[in-house]
Amino acid sequence: MKSDTASVTLRGGTFHIGNGEIIHDGHLLFKNGKITYIGTEEQSADRIIDVSDQHVYPGLIAINTNLGLTEVDAVRATRDFQEVGQYNPHLRALIAYNTDSEIIPTIRSNGILLAEIAPRGGIISGQSTVVQLDAWNWEDAVICDTAAFHLNWPALYRYNRAEQRTEINKDYASQVRKIDEYFSEASAYGKMEHPYPVNLKLKALSSLLKKETPVFVHVNDEKAIRDVVQFGKKKGLPIVLTGASDAWKIADELAEKKIPVILGPTQSLPRNVDTDIDQPFKTPKILQEAGVLWCFSHSGSWDQRNLPFQGGQAVAFGLDQEAALTGMTLSTAKILNIDQAYGTLEKGKSATLVISDGNILDPPTSIILQAFIDGREIDLDNKQKKLYRKYGEKYNILR
Repeated sequence: MKSDTASVTLRGGTFHIGNGEIIHDGHLLFKNGKITYIGTEEQSADRIIDVSDQHVYPGLIAINTNLGLTEVDAVRATRDFQEVGQYNPHLRALIAYNTDSEIIPTIRSNGILLAEIAPRGGIISGQSTVVQLDAWNWEDAVICDTAAFHLNWPALYRYNRAEQRTEINKDYASQVRKIDEYFSEASAYGKMEHPYPVNLKLKALSSLLKKETPVFVHVNDEKAIRDVVQFGKKKGLPIVLTGASDAWKIADELAEKKIPVILGPTQSLPRNVDTDIDQPFKTPKILQEAGVLWCFSHSGSWDQRNLPFQGGQAVAFGLDQEAALTGMTLSTAKILNIDQAYGTLEKGKSATLVISDGNILDPPTSIILQAFIDGREIDLDNKQKKLYRKYGEKYNILR
């Protein structure tokens, strides 16, 4: 989709760059979808927007979501994020992405303007994609066709429903060995000049391995994380830990080996009974202090709207506020390899930004007033706001 060609200046607000810096009483100029100036000097433009006493942020980025792949979680016919079979490296989430989802506008209303759309299920779920959240179709939406492919690592423990207790996964070693063998088979397949018969799954995986496409490995327990790190080293894979609830236990090691972490929802209970009840809230600060490249994520689709408030909660547990913002802007962009265009408010980058009446990380004060994607102002209305107006008018409760 084309950007508006008129130049626009945001004048007089507090600009949160996304890399830890803040500019007070600043000015930002953009044209043709790109930021051409940000600083403290006044800029002339075709359109002036007064943002005095307001806050300007980079558009937030939701990562590891199934947004646009599901509409009503309880209705099977609306769920299109998982295919049959255990190994599906050839599947692309992009072509199933539904830009007409009623959920997407509710996400934009909270300042989330970009998202990584990821498949689910099986051992290798498929290929994820990065999209901007204001498009007519998936061709218009795409920013990065294949951002990563998703590998679900076997769990060390599993729940025995019959006996209602957690027990050790006795098949863990054999399951890991099968994954190792599958990757070796794909690598060998990719070295064949004219493989016959053609195996689309192995062909896709071997191509991803040759391109050094990031592998987002869904894993949580400490030992399993260590096994994933070793697996990545053995295979020469660019590993990104996803979920990684125990990453805080080996934060220094992850920082040393430069392994990024996509945290699962931090507004949750710990996985282990002997872990501090507030450990998920404290984990972002631990990773930050260790020097790990990490970012926030949330689960599912509609609940992505609560992504910024995870950052706010982490601030209450010691994380610097600007570091929390970076954890859903620049750090996310780096992990997705789109930081050359998105993630911060800097000259030359995309004018994808949010104007808020208050602190975007704080539920009571976060009121999103305007938003732009690639310099194009977007509509912040949604189905929930329409229903609020409809019934508010009916029962005379509008404020």
